[in-house]
Amino acid sequence: MATIFDRFWGMFSTALGIDLGTANTLVYAQNEGIVLAEPSVVAIHKKTGTVLMNGEAVGNNAKDMIGKTHDNIEVIRPLKDGVVNDVEITEAMMSYFIHKGHTRRFIKPQLVVSVPIGINNVAKRAVFNAAERAGANRVWLIEQPFAAAIGAGMPVGEATGSMIVDIGGGTTDIAVTALAGIVESKTLDMAGDRMDEAIIEHLRNEHGVEIGHLMAERIKLEIGSACELEEERSLVVRGRHIETKLPAETSINSIEVRSALKPCLDTIVRGIPEVLEQTPPELSGDLVSQGVTLAGGGSQLDGLEHALQSRINLPVHTSEDPITAVVRGTGIIIEALGVFEEVLEDAAEAA
Repeated sequence: MATIFDRFWGMFSTALGIDLGTANTLVYAQNEGIVLAEPSVVAIHKKTGTVLMNGEAVGNNAKDMIGKTHDNIEVIRPLKDGVVNDVEITEAMMSYFIHKGHTRRFIKPQLVVSVPIGINNVAKRAVFNAAERAGANRVWLIEQPFAAAIGAGMPVGEATGSMIVDIGGGTTDIAVTALAGIVESKTLDMAGDRMDEAIIEHLRNEHGVEIGHLMAERIKLEIGSACELEEERSLVVRGRHIETKLPAETSINSIEVRSALKPCLDTIVRGIPEVLEQTPPELSGDLVSQGVTLAGGGSQLDGLEHALQSRINLPVHTSEDPITAVVRGTGIIIEALGVFEEVLEDAAEAA
């Protein structure tokens, strides 16, 4: 817990906004903007559980090791579905990111950290503990879809209903906001990671080739789509043959990828009307003109706007730079903490 001394010095420290994602972590520094965007991965020594490279094998440094390690080294994600899965490793990861994003070494920063909507107090406490032990003076939590809505420039403080669909790496958050709060919401454990896994499974079953998550993500970004393309695309993929265990090469096209991704997208599409059904009619009426705003890395899937709009009969548009919507929202908050105090949660509330 922060001491009186820490709180005093906190008045002179800078604040950081952190989008602590399953796949990536982004950091916004007060008066500077986004200063860091790296994968949420850590390379550890299996026997000791310590982070390699004197604690520097985090983010990009750790990502470079994926698929290239020996038996004594493991590259892990300390968060699962947006929730802390390993407190100690999360603490090490956050410490690394905080020190990279915070230049005033002798004063602890204040943090606003985004978390998935609806997580329980145990999960929230894990984030608070990891952040405080990683060197924070004081920590607040903000729900990710609300931060995304702020970052996307949506009228969250008005008496107007707005819907945000934030498709991250581990979860998809669907929320209707109004009057500086979330009125109805739903979190799905279907997002970018599950899409990658669907592509991996398709190649294994239909081509007899095993690939890793990095290759699957590349396939998704380069030839993945949510609807038919005017000109279908293909990509040569290299991996390992399932039976011979030798290096193998195959070609996959966008039609195959779209078929593999369909169950994932269907789950997300079904989640939207489920939230709308619980939304008060007055706010639902606002969405006819306001529409649905997409955010998160998963929203960049080619043709997703059109596919959603055709199925939910509401206007759909993607926020500017959707990958950074959440962290930009935390940045707006830390630049005006007093204005947003009521939407933040501190450690006492999660006790």
